[in-house]
Amino acid sequence: MRNLVTLSKLSKRDIFEIFRMTDEIRGGKFKDFLRGKSIVMFFPNTSIRTRVTFEKGIYLLGGQSILFPAETLDKKEKPEDVCGYLSHWADEIIIRHGNLDVIRKIAQYATVPVINAMTDRNHPCEIISDLYALSKTRADFTKDKYLFCGRSGNIGLSWKEAADVLGFELSQCCPRGYEMEGVRVFRDIKEAVRGRDIICTDSLPADILKDFEGHQITKEIMDMANENAVLNPCPPFYRGEEVSEEVIDSGYFVGYQFKRYLLEVQQAVMIFCLTDKEG
Repeated sequence: MRNLVTLSKLSKRDIFEIFRMTDEIRGGKFKDFLRGKSIVMFFPNTSIRTRVTFEKGIYLLGGQSILFPAETLDKKEKPEDVCGYLSHWADEIIIRHGNLDVIRKIAQYATVPVINAMTDRNHPCEIISDLYALSKTRADFTKDKYLFCGRSGNIGLSWKEAADVLGFELSQCCPRGYEMEGVRVFRDIKEAVRGRDIICTDSLPADILKDFEGHQITKEIMDMANENAVLNPCPPFYRGEEVSEEVIDSGYFVGYQFKRYLLEVQQAVMIFCLTDKEG
């Protein structure tokens, strides 16, 4: 068995194995892979895309999903005691919780695979899905130059982890005080976007929107990027905030197209974690 808690714990080979499994799922392989298996899920009520794709993915693979609210893991009972019982009945555990340490502790004590479906620090499955989509639309997505426009948070940090594993070039554009460590940072969006192929964003909390004035991705800004550049904002995105209305309605926006792969990628992640490492 294998866990997926952070992208940094995966190898380049692991990511491409998930891609291969995704291709095979789309080709009809792995039907009934989860037949007779129960997948326990901890999700907040606000989750839409991630929960739907995991839950439907389990159903299509023939498995049973058992859903709990994420706050169930915040009770007084220690993680090792929760896992002591849960490992008898669950075949896999999928958790979306704000605190990455909660997922790490569950992964430490569980005897079944644990999958991180999002925390305040990272969002590994989402980024793997975007990378898979890029692998289907770019000549070599690892040779593209990436720009993340936004604060240091779960999406930006996950793009950094992916860049570290796969070796692609990643820069960030943000005001002072919102930088990620170990990434080249631009202050001026017009300078930042020049020479870039993949532009990524994340939504911004209301209390810092003013700080990011002048950092909005517009169609005019995208016109300054490399030829065939694409805009991949992480949902939920908000028109008129981190991205303009017109750029979402332009040919640069690939968000809907990219997310169509999320279902099969989530399925591949579940299969990957339930499959023994080769060698």
